[in-house]
Amino acid sequence: MPNNKYSAGIIVLLAGVVILLGKLGVFSFLGAIFWPLLVLIPGILLHVFYFGRLLPAAALVPGGILTVSALLFMVCNIFGWDALKYLWPLFLLGAAIGLYEYYLFGSSRPRFALTASVTLAVASAVFLLLVLLWSWGIYLVALVLMVAGGWMVITNRSRRW
Repeated sequence: MPNNKYSAGIIVLLAGVVILLGKLGVFSFLGAIFWPLLVLIPGILLHVFYFGRLLPAAALVPGGILTVSALLFMVCNIFGWDALKYLWPLFLLGAAIGLYEYYLFGSSRPRFALTASVTLAVASAVFLLLVLLWSWGIYLVALVLMVAGGWMVITNRSRRW
């Protein structure tokens, strides 16, 4: 009988702690920070099930997409969602990675998967470069102008001597 009273006391104590933490907002904070795990875990599980020989190689395509998307969501959670306006081309990279995994580990090595993967990866890189140049391009122009001006000053001075 004393053992049951001890166990019940621990359960009541834990229930009180859970209620207190919930009222203090700890669970909503953790949910706001770690919700991308709800996307990452299925992506990793698809990979685990494929390598455990429970699913076909086609499961790697959504696995790659989910994994890269979840990592992108985690980066946005850490650095702010404004970063997504620069990083959105990485969603295409997730599809490219999934298709490449399908090509690499599939038994028939479908050529279309490699072609689509390379095409999406190149498109992702081009779009990322364009987005970065569009937003940070003025700094690049300023840097090029400063280097060119410095080069002109240095070469002009060496000709005078």
